Amino acid sequence: MRRTLVAGFGNMYRRDDGVSSFVINALRRRTGRPELAPDEDGFDDLGNEIDTVLLHQLVPELAVDVAGYDLVIFVDAHVAQMEDDLREEELDVCYKPATVSHQLHPCSVLALANQMHGHAPAGVLLSLRGYDFDFGEGLSDATAAIVPAAVDRILDLAGTGA
Repeated sequence: MRRTLVAGFGNMYRRDDGVSSFVINALRRRTGRPELAPDEDGFDDLGNEIDTVLLHQLVPELAVDVAGYDLVIFVDAHVAQMEDDLREEELDVCYKPATVSHQLHPCSVLALANQMHGHAPAGVLLSLRGYDFDFGEGLSDATAAIVPAAVDRILDLAGTGA
């Protein structure tokens, strides 16, 4: 098994944009760990074979944490113009402009880790299709249905075989 960090990001108060928190908590349940409360980010619970953190936005400071892992899986929502319900992208270690809705691209987090610590883990962006980005909590039924497949894929990528 590779030492893995799953970093979920998105706005929990914009319906499907907060899907990463549902994926993180489903993953934690599957691995026998308690869910993160709405006010918890997971940084106090690092040191497991698969660690999980939740962020509103990716920030440069995350590079310090990711440098200690073999694999970082970034989890986010994507808009319906992308046809895949679950989209997986292997990440390069490079500086890349952020998207309209985010301040920092996951590739840039890896590049910062490499620049600061001489090591960048392998990176994957796992995006779940979102349908409802209105203000509110909870997921649309269509996005909620993708969560179990995302957890299965994270476990496969981490090498647990579970």
